[in-house]
Amino acid sequence: MRPALTPHGEPPAWFTFPALAALGVPHATTTRHCPGVASFAEPISPAHPRAPFREDATETLAAAGLDLSRVAYARQVHGADAARAPAGGGFAGSVDIITTVERAVPLAVFTADCLAIVLYDPGVPALAAAHVGWRGTVRGAAQAAVQAIESLGGRAWRVHAAISPSIGPCCYEVDEPVTQQFAKAYPGRWEAWARPARPDHVMLDLWGANQTLLEQSGVDPGRIENGHLCTACRPDLFFSYRKGHRGRLVTLAALP
Repeated sequence: MRPALTPHGEPPAWFTFPALAALGVPHATTTRHCPGVASFAEPISPAHPRAPFREDATETLAAAGLDLSRVAYARQVHGADAARAPAGGGFAGSVDIITTVERAVPLAVFTADCLAIVLYDPGVPALAAAHVGWRGTVRGAAQAAVQAIESLGGRAWRVHAAISPSIGPCCYEVDEPVTQQFAKAYPGRWEAWARPARPDHVMLDLWGANQTLLEQSGVDPGRIENGHLCTACRPDLFFSYRKGHRGRLVTLAALP
């Protein structure tokens, strides 16, 4: 991943993915230094939804080519349901996958250790953004995101995917209730995504799990980007729920 250019000595407000940038896709994954996003920690209310950005975020992210006056967002519920972004942006519902075929509507996914996965099919063109934690992985959110792109006329083999900064296998320790869910969802496969830790615990590799699941859904491995930036390892750049932070990062992408 590439940090946004900043004045000398200042930390970056966001990162971008080289392959998505080369395709002309406006996008960004913010850091804890992005104004107007970093302090967001309140849940989105379905009854009274509002775009979770302040004016300073709008001004900052405009430099990334993102128009937050048209942003689409959701109340993320750790599931695998998808919804089409409203025309012109707005609240997409209580889902973890948002899709669009409308140009210049940024799709927003909020995280603080979970993965944000962006899928782009230039042939339609179509875009999806997914929020994927361990529950979403168990429930098939990555596969559902590929299916959502295909429902818009996309083709998995044509998709370019990007995995945002998130907690890595170096830091993500889970216990038996989590591993039981993985064993049930992916019998005989989930062990490849875990290594032993202390008794009754493993270090879980959500990066490897979701990359494998994207590949098994038909995405070309050569078109999957992952900067392998761990949120728990880099408190200078990112918020991490596991490290006790209440802030949120946001990954945004829009069709060019």
